[in-house]
Amino acid sequence: MTSLPTVVMAHGAFCGGWVFDAFREPFETAGYRVLSPDLPGHEPGGSASGRSMTDYARHLARICDACDSPPVLIGHSLGGLAAQLAADRTRLSGLILLAPSAPWGIYGSTMEEGASAVSLFALGPFWLQSVAPDYSLAKLYSLNRMDRAARRAVYARMVPESGRALWETLNWWMDPFMTTRAPVRLDCPVLALAGGRDSIHPAATVRQTATRLGGAFHSFPEMSHWLPGEPGWQEVAAHCLDWIARQSRP
Repeated sequence: MTSLPTVVMAHGAFCGGWVFDAFREPFETAGYRVLSPDLPGHEPGGSASGRSMTDYARHLARICDACDSPPVLIGHSLGGLAAQLAADRTRLSGLILLAPSAPWGIYGSTMEEGASAVSLFALGPFWLQSVAPDYSLAKLYSLNRMDRAARRAVYARMVPESGRALWETLNWWMDPFMTTRAPVRLDCPVLALAGGRDSIHPAATVRQTATRLGGAFHSFPEMSHWLPGEPGWQEVAAHCLDWIARQSRP
């Protein structure tokens, strides 16, 4: 009998491995070993200032390398981009992207994406510092389908994000090192999932990422950006589990 692969879950900006506290449960119930590490600088008392997307990718790759067999790597939002970069550094049995940030070379499909790419410049040289989470923005764009109590609980656990990593992700066309350039094709199957009401990483942009990586794409029309935790996350988890199971079938 073939043993189940480990599932590694990578969180997005301003967050930690706690994002997957509920999302991981169906995987563990199905028999999977689940790891949901904090990205560098996102652990309690840590500092992400100065961290690069390369630092995040290398961290994930080391965790995957330490698994007994190639794991399934799941990344949400900015963690989805870190997962794409890690996939070029380690062996995986599958890559699942939840509302992922797009890699180098993929332009946004909406005006909101363009606005978010330039809005941080109002903070000055934000790439040299850490950027604090903003409740108003989280309420409008990422936690917009959660009730007030749940939204407040999530926001209370958020931490400052690396301005450098945000700059490399949102302003990739200004990066001469092409830090977030992802591989055109991967050696493992890829699934990209999007929320139909997501204005941070809209479904049309996520579809471009899936096409770039040669992967499958699926959209949940009524969902927004917080796919691992907003109402309907159980359907997202079930879709992921079904997809993983199908990859192992002859």
